[in-house]
Amino acid sequence: MPTTGPDHPTDLMSGCFDAPFRKADGLPTVLVVAVALVDIDNRVLIAKRPEGKSMAGLWEFPGGKVHDGELPESALVRELREELGIDITESCLAPLTFASHVYDDFHLLMPLYACRIWKGTLTPLEGQELKWVRPVRLVDYPMPPADLPLIAMLRDYL
Repeated sequence: MPTTGPDHPTDLMSGCFDAPFRKADGLPTVLVVAVALVDIDNRVLIAKRPEGKSMAGLWEFPGGKVHDGELPESALVRELREELGIDITESCLAPLTFASHVYDDFHLLMPLYACRIWKGTLTPLEGQELKWVRPVRLVDYPMPPADLPLIAMLRDYL
């Protein structure tokens, strides 16, 4: 498929062709898993990172690091129990998309799942603030750079 032609002159190309090339030269890859918990009104839960953590004050999708030998889905079940006091099963997680972002000292790879079914009452067990947000309003909340590309996917999905 040609990238130039009468409808797409080279000097008018933009978007993906203008994005800078990113390299992770020797940086470790960190696997983190996240979830878009979706309520009956199609709102998504976001959590504000508490003081004392890196990127404190930014809003994110709940989740956390995947331990060595742990499956991403198992890590998400564990993280949601530890952070929010809720129980989910792996079969209720629908893979949605992923983020790949190079930070200064590591490369982050983050699968994002959607989940509409859980047991228990959401309780912020790590001092984080929780908020239910309509997908079109997610852009109103400051988020870590890796989370930002996920907003469009959620907006389109929901």
